[in-house]
Amino acid sequence: MATVIKVNVSALIDAAREAERVGDWDEALAGYSEALSHVCANGDGRRAPELLRWIGRIHFERGDYEGALEAFQASLAKAQASGQREPVAAALNCMAVVQQFRGRMDLVEPLYAQAAQVADEAGDQKLGAMVHQNLGTLANMRGDLALALQRYQSALERFRRLGDERTAARVLNNMGMLHVDAAQWGEAEMCFTSAFELAQRLGDAGTLAKVQINRTELALKRQDFEGARACCDQAYKIYSRLGSESGLAEAYKFYGALYRETGNSQLAHTHMTLALKLAQVCGDPLLEAEIENERALVYMKDGRHREALRCLNRGHALFRELRARRDLLDVERRLDHVEKIYLRVVQMLERDTPWAGDVTPDHYERVADYACMLAQAVGLNGRDLTWLRIGALLYDIGRTAIPPEVLNKPGPLTTGEWELVQRHPELGDEMVAELDPPWDIRPMARYHHEHWDGSGYPDGLSGEAIPLAARIVSVADIYAALTAPRSFRPPFSPRDALHIMERDAGRVLDPELFQTFRSLVHDGHAEVPALAWN
Repeated sequence: MATVIKVNVSALIDAAREAERVGDWDEALAGYSEALSHVCANGDGRRAPELLRWIGRIHFERGDYEGALEAFQASLAKAQASGQREPVAAALNCMAVVQQFRGRMDLVEPLYAQAAQVADEAGDQKLGAMVHQNLGTLANMRGDLALALQRYQSALERFRRLGDERTAARVLNNMGMLHVDAAQWGEAEMCFTSAFELAQRLGDAGTLAKVQINRTELALKRQDFEGARACCDQAYKIYSRLGSESGLAEAYKFYGALYRETGNSQLAHTHMTLALKLAQVCGDPLLEAEIENERALVYMKDGRHREALRCLNRGHALFRELRARRDLLDVERRLDHVEKIYLRVVQMLERDTPWAGDVTPDHYERVADYACMLAQAVGLNGRDLTWLRIGALLYDIGRTAIPPEVLNKPGPLTTGEWELVQRHPELGDEMVAELDPPWDIRPMARYHHEHWDGSGYPDGLSGEAIPLAARIVSVADIYAALTAPRSFRPPFSPRDALHIMERDAGRVLDPELFQTFRSLVHDGHAEVPALAWN
């Protein structure tokens, strides 16, 4: 009887492996699960860790990271209980991969280190090569492309020596993605072609889908829209057959990008919405954030800048949450990318906003340049400086709510008209609040007319009770206004403008900030705006 059961288990496993290879994941999962129940029931615990890893692998490919992690943890426990070193190392490696995709980078490297140590002790060359490949992905995420390529090439050579073509195809796919990141299109295409040919010969559906989705991204970057559509169609068909929700989310994301680039915004929005829902189902915050950024680009193409900012806000919030959880090694690079797009959208919104009077969008660009110059001099840098620039572009947006006939009135304003003008900081605060920016730029909108001595409006704040960003933009605003031509006067020279501002230092302006700004102007910095921010 025991012999019959053993044969049946082997047949179940063989059938499940074949089902997994051709992409019938439901059948493969059922086969592995049935085989696992048999080996556990008959006390043959030595095969259980391997079966649990295969079960976890299917959950992982489908985007069920929780299910995958549970299976890999169970595999580790079984391997440790039976004293098997190689399955222990394999389970640790698989757990690290899942945590990497979940973004738990605080857990990833210790798991890889454990896996590598146990694999070396067990003399498992294949697993050692796998860990080397995965360390390549970490180097790639850190932006160290040279180290990543070196590790991928080392892993590829090892897999080829071992005759493991399936894993070699996956390494080639990773190398292709690395070359895409480095804008090395020809090298990327060669890697993807080699990976595709290997996966096709082996009938490895999962790898075929990954290669085709990455080829889609490459084709889009090269503006080969016909090629992008063909690759995305193939990936979509495979992921549909596999039932991979994470894969389908990627496919819908790229369909949306393709429709965006070819001018069909309605279909772009539809596909991005589908992608976002699937990413949320999978619990993949990184993919969700990336999709929000892609949606923002669709809105930008449509000229719907406020909707674009809302998408970017959601994407930025997800990236910041990942950073707070120490989840992603490359989250800083991704945040930088989001913020550059955010700045572009704000500049487009500003230029499309109907301004009245002599004040034009160029004025706000100059204010932003001077504000960033002053902020950097007093210690702001990095991300704070980027968001201060964005705030300096939006701080005066409340003026757009004042009727043009009031702003353009040639004579003195009536009491009612002056009260209306004095409301524009509050109106600007409300308008910025509606955009829900990731960084607190509202104080710049509300308090840029507060005075150091408390005589300003709308709240009569004084001294350091006025937020630093508002004090900075106030200095920049006055200098930009004085040194620009107006319909009623020519521009003041920098020297004359500073002389006028000096009379207001300690009354309207923060005296220390003004002195810092004056020294910058005297050094010639203020007349060379920092246009590299664009």
